[in-house]
Amino acid sequence: MSDEAVERHQLAGLDDRERGFNRPVECEPTAAGFRAVLRYEAARVTAEHPVSATRALEELVRTLHQQGYRELRSQLSFKHGVYLGSQELWIQYPDPAYVQELPRGVWQKLLHWMYRTVAAL
Repeated sequence: MSDEAVERHQLAGLDDRERGFNRPVECEPTAAGFRAVLRYEAARVTAEHPVSATRALEELVRTLHQQGYRELRSQLSFKHGVYLGSQELWIQYPDPAYVQELPRGVWQKLLHWMYRTVAAL
């Protein structure tokens, strides 16, 4: 855990390619407030909020939703250097309506793409 991190959360869900993931998110103080940092594969996603680490995490979730991530949930696992294990409850972040409307299967995606292509003509 980073020496500067105030909190560490586990963030789980489905990425933009519909693969399950579970990664730590470090919430650290900055000069302007707090920053939440997620490192996932080659990407590093950050979000900042001046009020609290929890708000920075919520901003990070909104950013991930905009990138196509869904079914996101988090659990606080460290707070001020104290390991909490799985004592804390998971917090569910509802998917935005536009994310829930995306087609799920390969055939549905193909039909959706064909429909958009024909509608654009």
